[in-house]
Amino acid sequence: MKRTFQLSSAALLLAVSLSGCQKNIPDLNENEPAAASETVTLTVWGAAEDEELLRQIIDGFQAAYRGQADFQIAYSPQSESSCTDALMADLEHGADVFAFADDQLNTLVASGALEPLTDPESVQRSELPGAVLAASVNDTLYALPLTADNGYFLYYDQSYLSETDVTSLDRMLDVAAANDKKISIDLSSGWYVYAFFGNTGLTVGLNDDGLTNYCTWNATDGEIKGIDVARAMQTIVRHPGFISTDDAGFLEGVRDGTIIAGVSGVWNAMAVEEAWGRGYAASKLPSYTCAGKQIQMASFSGYKLVGVNAYSAHREWAEKLARWIASEENQKLRFHLRGQGPSNIQAAASEEVQASPAIAALLEQAEFSCLQRIGGNFWSPVTAFTAELAAKDPSGKSLQELLDTMVEGIVAP
Repeated sequence: MKRTFQLSSAALLLAVSLSGCQKNIPDLNENEPAAASETVTLTVWGAAEDEELLRQIIDGFQAAYRGQADFQIAYSPQSESSCTDALMADLEHGADVFAFADDQLNTLVASGALEPLTDPESVQRSELPGAVLAASVNDTLYALPLTADNGYFLYYDQSYLSETDVTSLDRMLDVAAANDKKISIDLSSGWYVYAFFGNTGLTVGLNDDGLTNYCTWNATDGEIKGIDVARAMQTIVRHPGFISTDDAGFLEGVRDGTIIAGVSGVWNAMAVEEAWGRGYAASKLPSYTCAGKQIQMASFSGYKLVGVNAYSAHREWAEKLARWIASEENQKLRFHLRGQGPSNIQAAASEEVQASPAIAALLEQAEFSCLQRIGGNFWSPVTAFTAELAAKDPSGKSLQELLDTMVEGIVAP
C-alpha cells in the first residue's frame, strides 16, 4: 500500500519553518538536476512505525526544494529486516529510497542495487566510525547511515542492583537469587549467545564468499578454549538467579517484577522505564567468569542504513532525498519521535541523546561490540547448542561434543 504525501498550506508553512532548522544538512542545491517543470516521482520504503516521522521529513524536503521540480513522493511500509528480499523481487521497479538493516549491505551491492555514494567524504566526517564501516564494502561507501542503535546492553532496576553490582554477572545473579528474582538473557538466539564468545579470542564470521561461515568456538587450544565458555554458560544457566527468555518474556518479567535485570535493546526502553519508574537504569554488559578470568561480555552491533536504488529514474533526486532523511537534524527528529539512536556524531553527542540511559548504555557497549556479519547457517546450530545446555545435557553428549556439533553446523556449506 502506498501513501502519497501532498502538502496542505498549513503543512507547507510548518515544513518551511522546520526546514529553517536544517543547519547541518549539506548544501545539496548545487548543480540542480531538474527544472521546476519536471515531474519527479519517487517511492520511499520505511518501517510501518516510521510513517508519521517520514511524513514530516518528506514534507520538509518538498518545502526546501519547492519550485525546482514537481514532486510526487510516495511512502510504502516495508520492514527494514526484509527489505532486500522485497527489492530483489523487482529491482528495476523497486523503491527509489529505502531503509534497511546493515547486514543486508553486501547482498545489495553484489546484486547491483546500490552504487557508490557521491561525496563520501562528507559522510565519513559526519558519522560515527562504526556506522561508516557498516555502510561500506571494501572501504567504499554505498549507503547513508541512519541509526546506530541496533545492538544490546543491560537494563537493570536500581531498587535491587547498584552500579557496582552490574559490572559483574556473578554478583547480579547472586543478588537476584537472594531476592527470589531473575536476571534475563535470551540464550535461544545466537545474537545474544555471541556475548559469551565475543571477547574470548574465539572467532566467528563470514567467509569471503559472503555465504558460509568460519568458526573456532570449539577450539581445544589457546588461553580460553571453547569448553571453558561452555562450562561458564552451563554454570550461569543452572544458577537460581538466571532465566533465559525471549523479548516478550523479558518484558513480562519486568512488568510483573520477577526480572530485575536483562539484556535487550533500545526498542524496549519506554516499556522498561514505565515498569521500573525511578529504578530504571541501563549500562554496558557485565563481565562473567570464564577459565578463572573475568571476561567482558561482547555484543553484535547493528545499524540502519538508507539506500538509493541504482535503477532509480531520478537517481540524483533520490540521493538528495536519502541525504535529507539521514541528515543530522532529521536523525534528531527520529530520536525525539521514535527513540532511535543517531549515527550522526553531532546528533549522538547532543544533550537529549546523552540523557537517554538506553542510548548512553549502547554507546558505552560499542567498545565491546562488532558488526554482525554472519551467514544463515549460524543461527540454528547455536540454538540447538544452548537448548542442550539449558536441558542439562539430555543427549548425554559431552560439552566438547556439543561444541563440535554446533561448529560443524555453523561452517556447513
